Amino acid sequence: MENRAPRAKPDHDSIFLRRVRPHDWTNPEPRSVYDLVVAGAGPAGLAAAEYAARQGFSVALIERNRMGGNSLNVGSVPSKALNGTARIYGWMRNADEFGAPIPNEPALDFDEVMARMHRLRTRLSTYHSVDELTALGVDIFFATARFAGAGALLAGDARLRFKKALVATGARPKIPDIAGIDRVGYRTSTTIFELPALPKSLAVIGGGPLGCELAQAFCRLGSHVTIVQSAPKFLPREERDAAEILSWSMARDGMEIRLNTTVVGARREGDMKILETVNNEVRGEVRADEILVCVGREANVEELGLEAAGVAFDAKQGIAVD
Repeated sequence: MENRAPRAKPDHDSIFLRRVRPHDWTNPEPRSVYDLVVAGAGPAGLAAAEYAARQGFSVALIERNRMGGNSLNVGSVPSKALNGTARIYGWMRNADEFGAPIPNEPALDFDEVMARMHRLRTRLSTYHSVDELTALGVDIFFATARFAGAGALLAGDARLRFKKALVATGARPKIPDIAGIDRVGYRTSTTIFELPALPKSLAVIGGGPLGCELAQAFCRLGSHVTIVQSAPKFLPREERDAAEILSWSMARDGMEIRLNTTVVGARREGDMKILETVNNEVRGEVRADEILVCVGREANVEELGLEAAGVAFDAKQGIAVD
């Protein structure tokens, strides 16, 4: 039999970056006027730019970071990939409920878990890549967007005139005012996927959708997770019954739950990060290797120069719509 050299594994990170932010990219010369200018290349901006281009309109798309926005790069896609693996581990640990024997504690290769996430992200990036959109005639500008009037928008130093503009700049994680949190160091929903290894222990601040999702995923993967929520229940905007089902599920996975608990400070003791908490005037603490902050999101609107375009907005709520 012929001996063949092993096939080289594709460099998914390089392929991904080539699709979402080529290192050698040069912004095009602006047209005299665009039918539509889109600020932000997340799911909404990409869909709008593609649809308008397919209808024959001239379109400019401005993105300050990478195509795909939070969803593809640090949001839904990586989190759902992580959840998929975590769900499998959860099933294996509870196999007896399905009439199957519980396997020996499965060894987790965190590097392979993250590699799978990178592969999925790379595969999905092809659908709205730089090449796909430019082939449709969309002019892509990698730059910071700022309005220069009611009919003009700056993409870096380039001035783009437009008939219509769409603001689709998304949001970023909100950082709570907790004494010492900056010195201690923390992760957010946008940086948690940069972890080099699975933390032995993880403290999660916030019991909304993002906090609960990531807390349960890391718990099922093997981290000892403590989730701290200031409200009396998780998912405060959802139905009470749904929140109780979620709380039961997380407790069943082995998560340590602290409701009605406020984080008032953070400090370090050696390599350990410590959250100082208060529950009904009783002080406590949570010790962990890593801290994840998930207490909501803030709209990316303050640097867009919306005043120059006559657009009403609020720094917390975003653009006012009718």
